Amino acid sequence: MSSPGQPGLEQPPVNGAATDDSERADEHAATNEHAAPNEPAHIQAHGPESVGLRPSTTSGLKERVDIEKKKFSEKKEKIKSKADPPGGFDPTPLPDAPPGFTVKFTFHKASNLPVADIKTNAADPFLHATLTAAVPKRHKEDPPLVRRTPTIRKTTEPVWEDEWIVANVPSTGFTLKCRLYDEDWPDHDDRLGNVTIKVPHVDEDWEGLGAGGQVFDVKKRSGSKRAYLFSGLSKTLCTGGSITPQLHISIEVLGKSDPPHAQMCTIGPTTWVKHYSPMIGRLIGTKVNENEEHDADSTARNSSERQTQKYDFQANEMQLSGPVPPKLYHRFVEFRPMIGRMFSDRGLRGRILNKALHKQHARVYNYDSTTEYGSFKARSEEASLQFLKMAHFDEGGRIFTYIITLDGMMRFTETGKEFSIDLLSKHTMHSDVATYIACAGEFFIRRLAHPDASDNPHPPEATHPPNKELSGGPPESPPPANPRHYQLIIDNDSGTYRPDKSVLPDLKKFLEANFPGLGIAVMHCGDEELTKMKKQQAEVKKSEGGAHVRMALNRSPSASSFSSDDESRLGDLERAGEEGVKSKKERVFDVIQDPNILRQYVGRGGEAKGEGSGAGPVLVNGA
Repeated sequence: MSSPGQPGLEQPPVNGAATDDSERADEHAATNEHAAPNEPAHIQAHGPESVGLRPSTTSGLKERVDIEKKKFSEKKEKIKSKADPPGGFDPTPLPDAPPGFTVKFTFHKASNLPVADIKTNAADPFLHATLTAAVPKRHKEDPPLVRRTPTIRKTTEPVWEDEWIVANVPSTGFTLKCRLYDEDWPDHDDRLGNVTIKVPHVDEDWEGLGAGGQVFDVKKRSGSKRAYLFSGLSKTLCTGGSITPQLHISIEVLGKSDPPHAQMCTIGPTTWVKHYSPMIGRLIGTKVNENEEHDADSTARNSSERQTQKYDFQANEMQLSGPVPPKLYHRFVEFRPMIGRMFSDRGLRGRILNKALHKQHARVYNYDSTTEYGSFKARSEEASLQFLKMAHFDEGGRIFTYIITLDGMMRFTETGKEFSIDLLSKHTMHSDVATYIACAGEFFIRRLAHPDASDNPHPPEATHPPNKELSGGPPESPPPANPRHYQLIIDNDSGTYRPDKSVLPDLKKFLEANFPGLGIAVMHCGDEELTKMKKQQAEVKKSEGGAHVRMALNRSPSASSFSSDDESRLGDLERAGEEGVKSKKERVFDVIQDPNILRQYVGRGGEAKGEGSGAGPVLVNGA
């Protein structure tokens, strides 16, 4: 299990110490109930461990272990279900604001970038843009709008031609900060410099940066000194000339925006990104088709070819077309004081946990040479089909965890409980520790017998899952490429943000607009029928999706990468099957209950040991 400073499962009370008087009384009562009959009264009242005694028999020790395990589970559930903690649905309305304008930013290209990789004599550049404006916010924690371009490999002259269309930019202008980086996974990305553009006023007559845009010098002050040193030496000894990079950008006003005017948001282009991690895929037993085109190839009929699969964990991002309905507005639930410190990055433990979760987010949503990028027509059946492809249609009984940001970015992965962090929640990782999001929960896809895009979670027709005999799709043949053959079952099951049941109609309306042709059924996480449907999904996953491998949860926050020992044990993890690899505390419990198990652990050559270790634009200088 996790150590006290680790983002993981909730910690059991130390030596039976409860966190408040009521829990302490319950614990003493439980201990007293299981005390040996012939023990003195004062020992029965306080438990044998509190006075430094050990149970006299093995059976007594086993009973004590069972009690501790039960209290541990009850403690977790009590914390997660704490009534009315701060957070959850926030009814704060959008402030009043005058009409704004829709603005298109185009990041054309950069030139003369420094060489960040000596081996290739090039770089892997991308641009990260942040847009801020004097738009009134509901809360100061509401994040600014951001945009990341795709990475262009092995060049110092990247051409992106990446557009970004933003609605409700106020007439009082905006500030656009463009940071250039060299992608360097798994190390930190190298900063190559930045350009800051300030526009003091915007209206329909503003000419923007002209028809062809403008070229700006990149400020090197915040860039990688190593990269610029190497480039300077290279220029001096070889070609000569300036080492100052340049960035070509266009900005133009498209017209007035529709309300709500206080909600500056991304309306296009709608894009998708797939992040891959074969290592995590093997750890948690996630498999995909070796050739992902088979997911949607309705003409493929070679079943043996379709069965060729590989381990790969896939994290998905889809930028949907805004605006997100204003009612979709939820704050993290502060069910423990430490959670508040973690989200606000306060205190030593809060900073450690905050940093650890940012690292985990970057590790799951990593950008490297395998990352795939694409775009789709907004609010079209093409968008629905792209979503179904990324969710692998109705194959394998998958259940996905998702979050939707305030700017309409939908992130989702196929993460089960074996990959979650129970105390902090997997939604914390998906949101990148965001204070406010639009919505969060889980979803899964079902194929309908008829292409009627039913939004009824209990349609009067067969569905797969759970009907394994339903023809015309997985597991026996490719999935049909018509979105009307599917329904999305989506809920609000998130302990981190606890989306309110009342917002589900707004969520449905937003998704129906973005995924036309797809049946959308929204369900409350407390619905018993939803629980039954998820169990059916799990049964189908067990029969169609292969072996389930559990991930041990006893890593420290500093364990941001896998060691060579981890890699050498991947085969063992795979062979462990549904039983999985147990954490240190689980193994201790097992040995106490059955001492013969100790021989198994010792015989593994150290596997019993712990696995973890601890008016015109103004160019502004700035970091």
